[in-house]
Amino acid sequence: MTVLLPSFMTALDNTIVNVALPQIQAQLALSEADLKWVAAIYPLTLASLLLLGGHLADTVGRRATLSLGVALFTVASVGCSAAPSGMALIACRGLQGAGAALILPASLAVLSHDLPPRARNAAFSATTAALACALACGPVVSGVMTQHLGWESVFAMNTPLGCASLLVGFLVPRPGPSPRAAPTATLSLRVVALACCSLAALAYGLIEGPEQGFGGIPFAASGGIIAASAVALCYELTSHRNTVLRLLFRQRPFVGGIITQLLWGLSVSGVYFFTSQFLQNGLGLAPTSAGLAFIPVAFSLIVTTPFIARMARRWGDGRLSAAGLLLVGVGLLMVALGSSGGSLVHILPGLSAIGFGSALAIPLTTRALESSPPHLSGIAAGLFSAVREASGVVGIGLVGAVVSFVEHAAAAAGADDSNAFLSGYQAGLCLASALVGAGAPVALWALRHRRGTPEGGRKASAFTSKPGP
Repeated sequence: MTVLLPSFMTALDNTIVNVALPQIQAQLALSEADLKWVAAIYPLTLASLLLLGGHLADTVGRRATLSLGVALFTVASVGCSAAPSGMALIACRGLQGAGAALILPASLAVLSHDLPPRARNAAFSATTAALACALACGPVVSGVMTQHLGWESVFAMNTPLGCASLLVGFLVPRPGPSPRAAPTATLSLRVVALACCSLAALAYGLIEGPEQGFGGIPFAASGGIIAASAVALCYELTSHRNTVLRLLFRQRPFVGGIITQLLWGLSVSGVYFFTSQFLQNGLGLAPTSAGLAFIPVAFSLIVTTPFIARMARRWGDGRLSAAGLLLVGVGLLMVALGSSGGSLVHILPGLSAIGFGSALAIPLTTRALESSPPHLSGIAAGLFSAVREASGVVGIGLVGAVVSFVEHAAAAAGADDSNAFLSGYQAGLCLASALVGAGAPVALWALRHRRGTPEGGRKASAFTSKPGP
């Protein structure tokens, strides 16, 4: 519960605000640009500060960083609910993102290093189910609360969740000290700062580029910052002063996990965003009904996760994760085919397949994170989360570019607005399916067991003695 409640809270805030935006705009008299920043500042600060959160988890401590993040997120939520203006709301939303950036790497590090090995798959499964419930129920909860209690209640609901998380974290006994290899080795603050700048500039460019034009000064400035940060990062990471990331990337499970996380974010994040639009604009569903359509994803995850550990022991982590990624890809294709039916019923099987496949891919995350040593667990988890959040922002732009290109081509060919959007949406789903499917061979490579070691066995201690295969 110490990890589940904060993870649920941060995931819920990623989706719960969208339905409340029209009421927020009307009551605070926001411009379109201000409204966009209300929605965008949270993932922007979250993606930018995740590596800093991982750095703090390794230097200050996993439990302390998690508690600090929960406290900051809770206080910021109170500020959001009482915000008298758009600027105050944007500032408090940014603080929420900063709190979430501390929570995510610290919670993943606690799961991967503060639990017994046999409990890790179950813990990751429970956390994934909680995240799925948050993502699926967010639009529904937001619609009901906004309609009956006002938009302020959407933020105020985080207060009891945050207080409960802090109370549980205080009451739960802390694990005893574990052996730590090279406890002073961590990622330098220069690398953390450069990574934060590059991620912030990337997110800013993707957000403002379509609004102000990709030839405008803000986009050019973002590109310059990204290029300069990339050059500086390459210098820092190739120098002998920074060996942490080189040590992490010598672990095959970690590299495979990062690659599949990148492919996942590029595909599924964009699909989730545009599926919400399709349900409301294409099928004419109300926001609450559109949110209910994602329940099969959460239900499939919840039903499957209790059996993941047993299935991994029987078939192996690599084969199970690869099968899960392929099933997600098949589910995306099923949604693409079902979207032509003009009814919600036709896409429900595909959404269910996405949920089942997501559950089967859980061992890949477990193995990737536990391949790092305890003293680098925060950086590993922060990098993992940063890749997920940053690739999610890029994925919305990438899938959106495909959707827009095909939509405009279909409109030019004479299709009406509804059919043109449907064509673009289906093309985006096909691209997403190909990206997720490409992760299957990566999972098999990353979790290939050593000779004489059963697949699914744990060799975390090998990290400190010699590089992984």
